[in-house]
Amino acid sequence: MSAAADTVTTAGGTPTSGTPTTGAMRAVRIMRHPVAHEVRLLASIGRWVARRPHGIGRGRAFSYGRGQGAMMFGFGFVSVLESVCMAVLLRNHPAVHRVVFMLDVYTLLLIVGMHAASVTRPHVLDDTGDEAFLRIRRAAHVDVRVPLAAISSVRRELVTTHEKRDGRLDLAIGAQTTITLELSSPVRHFTFLGRPKDVTLIRFHADEPEALVREIRAAREPAQELTRERTAPSTSPGRPV
Repeated sequence: MSAAADTVTTAGGTPTSGTPTTGAMRAVRIMRHPVAHEVRLLASIGRWVARRPHGIGRGRAFSYGRGQGAMMFGFGFVSVLESVCMAVLLRNHPAVHRVVFMLDVYTLLLIVGMHAASVTRPHVLDDTGDEAFLRIRRAAHVDVRVPLAAISSVRRELVTTHEKRDGRLDLAIGAQTTITLELSSPVRHFTFLGRPKDVTLIRFHADEPEALVREIRAAREPAQELTRERTAPSTSPGRPV
């Protein structure tokens, strides 16, 4: 239904002085990120209906969800078909059927929410302020702000095979990425369960990669002239909101 999370390890918190971290507390910390993610997915449905994209501001939006529309429709169709089949199989067990039906409806909502989040949370290129940046997103669970001055090279590059490596972030849509960014200084990315990772190479997808690459190249040269060289990792906007 959704792209696999980069990691399933959450950042460990520091226990309060004198109070040991219990298993229950760790479980709550781990679970709050998936719960927040699902809330963002459901909220994206309302934004999609109202045609209110998220986080564009003064920047220019670049879509990336067009390539997964058919796949998401397929997932939705399978979910509806499963619900119909379960209704037939459980027709003599109404209590169980009600529970299964509610789960099927919620699953369908999450599928719609995933597509809605991809539509309403596009990539954003903003070169209007003192700190020009490219905001790279994937649905409601990846949100990375890359200062244009930190981009050492950008190119259109179709990649269909992605191996996990330290310092690299692959954000494939439909199993492919179309743009590759190489960074002169790392940016911070938060994984699905909240673990921070610093990356120096980002591969992602855009529906119109030529246009986005052209805009980034045009915008990053003045940004590099106006921005001092960074000596510490740049931060993302934090966990998606």
